[in-house]
Amino acid sequence: MRKLALGLVAASLFAAPAMAQTPLTFADVDVNADGRLSYEELQVVWPDLTPEEFAAADVEGAGGLTPEQLNALQPASVPAPAEAVPAPLDVPADVPAPTAPEALVQ
Repeated sequence: MRKLALGLVAASLFAAPAMAQTPLTFADVDVNADGRLSYEELQVVWPDLTPEEFAAADVEGAGGLTPEQLNALQPASVPAPAEAVPAPLDVPADVPAPTAPEALVQ
């Protein structure tokens, strides 16, 4: 029964943001409202999170992450958005580098 309830909550977490286009908050993911996110709660919204990453962030060993612990985890584990990381250019060495139009050069 608990798995079914968690599954329904998970489904509603995915359905509501898709329709409303609003970001999830900590409280949205904390389905049992204990102030910590368990590994299972995080797996619903962060399926790539590994047990090792979770355990490293759970410095108290409490079995759940506080908002501060979650924030500390994110910079090291969350990949940069695709638009923030320029794709490497595979340009042959004999191709000259592009120059900006004179109107743009100051």
